[in-house]
Amino acid sequence: MAIQDIRNIALCGHGSSGKTTLVDQMLVNSGINASPSVDDGTSICDFDPEEKSHQYTIESTVVGFNHGGKQYNVIDTPGYPDFIGQTIGSLAGVDTAVVVINAQSGIEVNTRRVFDEAGNLGLGRIVCINKMDADNIDFDALVNSIQEMWGNKCVLLNVPVGHGADFSGVISTLDVPDDTSGALVDPNEISEPLIESIIEVDEDMMMRYFEGEKPSKEELSKLIVQAVAEGSLVPIVCSSGKANIGVDQILDVIGVCGLSPADRSISATKGEDTIEVTANASGDLLAQVFKTRIDPFVQKLSFIRVFSGTLRKDATVECSSSRKPVKMGQLLKVNADQTENVDSAGPGDIVAVAKMDDLKTSAGIGDAIVTPIKFPTPMVGLAVSPKSRGDETKLSGALAKVVDEDPTFVLDRDGQTKELVMTGMSELHLNIIQERLNRRDKLEVTTKEPKIPFRETIQADADGMYRHKKQSGGRGQFGEVHIRMFPLPRGTNIEEYATKSRFASLKDYHYDEENNFLWVDSIVGGVIPGNFMPAVEKGFKERLERGVIAGYHVQDVCVEVHFGKHHPVDSSETAFKMAASMAFRNVFQDARPCLLEPVVTLDVTIPEDNVGDVYSDMSGRGGRVLGSDSAGGNFQTVHAEVPLREVMTYARTLSSMTGGQGSYVMEFSHYDPMPGNVQQDVIAKSQLDEEEEEE
Repeated sequence: MAIQDIRNIALCGHGSSGKTTLVDQMLVNSGINASPSVDDGTSICDFDPEEKSHQYTIESTVVGFNHGGKQYNVIDTPGYPDFIGQTIGSLAGVDTAVVVINAQSGIEVNTRRVFDEAGNLGLGRIVCINKMDADNIDFDALVNSIQEMWGNKCVLLNVPVGHGADFSGVISTLDVPDDTSGALVDPNEISEPLIESIIEVDEDMMMRYFEGEKPSKEELSKLIVQAVAEGSLVPIVCSSGKANIGVDQILDVIGVCGLSPADRSISATKGEDTIEVTANASGDLLAQVFKTRIDPFVQKLSFIRVFSGTLRKDATVECSSSRKPVKMGQLLKVNADQTENVDSAGPGDIVAVAKMDDLKTSAGIGDAIVTPIKFPTPMVGLAVSPKSRGDETKLSGALAKVVDEDPTFVLDRDGQTKELVMTGMSELHLNIIQERLNRRDKLEVTTKEPKIPFRETIQADADGMYRHKKQSGGRGQFGEVHIRMFPLPRGTNIEEYATKSRFASLKDYHYDEENNFLWVDSIVGGVIPGNFMPAVEKGFKERLERGVIAGYHVQDVCVEVHFGKHHPVDSSETAFKMAASMAFRNVFQDARPCLLEPVVTLDVTIPEDNVGDVYSDMSGRGGRVLGSDSAGGNFQTVHAEVPLREVMTYARTLSSMTGGQGSYVMEFSHYDPMPGNVQQDVIAKSQLDEEEEEE
């Protein structure tokens, strides 16, 4: 198949817009002998047991077929924001995004997000108004809302004949037939603004057009692809997947104005240089893993999009997720849950390989590295443990598989709380993962809200000492450590800070960047022998991890060891480690200790009518609104900073506040001192055993 005849498309949009039914119908129209139905659990695309049970898409699915002499590789993506990682990965593997809108519901939360994501990636975009056979459709108002949201570049490429039960077909606005009876909008009225949108990309053509010269079909066919590629035209088409009306016309439109792999260039890095790579079968190999699926039969499947060059089975290739070149296995052409062996893949091809642990989602393959896929940061966490004792190893292995296939799922063993915390995009996301663990790994788990990773620090200077002395027959233990402690603000230039002008007797210093902890060795005269100083440092570091006032990691502290005492017989590394730890604890308590809490930034997109509600809600949570700006249409995005403890379950509140129309993105920002009343509650619940350990 010629590169120009390949179309890689992702159908994306909000949940319940009918994407899966559209793709199923495309497959049926291409000759597959089936009668798929999402409602009946017989969908070709939604073959996963959780998808059949819930009747909505959870994982993206790749299918392929021929239509009108062209090869279509279509990816059906999830519609709910909870599974946005699957959609973002899929967009990295295609050239054109078909944004599907439910004609009844209009533009919804995820519709806006995927439209913008596709634009940011430089994809061609087509809007499909689906479910035109539904009741209570205001077609004119819907088209107006699309143009208000995304501009007049959104133009009808076909118009519906009737709607609801009377929806019977579509009429082209580019090649208007003589008979346009029944059309909801006169296609002749659309034809002129459509042609103007197309020829905007060619100044010479535009000049000739306004002088009265009509462009030929051949000229329009060439320019329409350029207009879609540059984003100056977003065609709108109409359909009903369930009634199989307008489905073939969608494919015809994609064939005419959807981008082929040859119509785009891909940014990549080669060495220290950024290069633009075009589709060339004989050029350097450039490919990317855009999706990973753990299949119960073939285990791990890595889905690869080839942008340039030729990928061959058994070839040894460079891979950004591996330290050394990897040998490719058998290449597979994937069609939903079916696979077929192929020997090679060229530009525009989408293939998979099985059981290759070195391949990770977003990894670049070949002579240059494609820009890594930017996935959103998950922020909703649950502490997880196996229901049956002894299943800890089994749980770790099962969750590791989920981490491998889902870039928006993170697993972490919290060093402070000792909890195994899984973090995802939402409560629904994590619930589906638990269902998958139960089905795929026969593993039941218990979950609870995780402890928030607070931190401890100080707000004043202090000094003090501790003498560790034990005598219980035989050799004793003795070590004495004197320290000074200072707050160390984040961003401090350590080389300028740790100087003899500040620490007159400075001999050496060590800096721990992760905890922003500096310890300074100012010992003179050998009062603590040098061979015991590593034990002193170890005592400090253990106390950093253990905490002082509530059992949380200590950060942003400088400690100077300036004096001490030792005993020629009884001093030991153990004694000095204990003395350092206890000196740290005692002085820390005198340095106005406080708890720090994580603060996150929230970008909350809501209807304009709800802006006041969000401002008020943020204030009630101890948050700080930073401002707001337009998100298009009648939506605003409010930017705020708020303590993480106040938004652990924010999704529920926002959904209730906005009737499901709100969405938000949350990212960690920094740590701030916790309010005194809240701090006392946390300390009371986190009593730390501060008794000196018996040796």
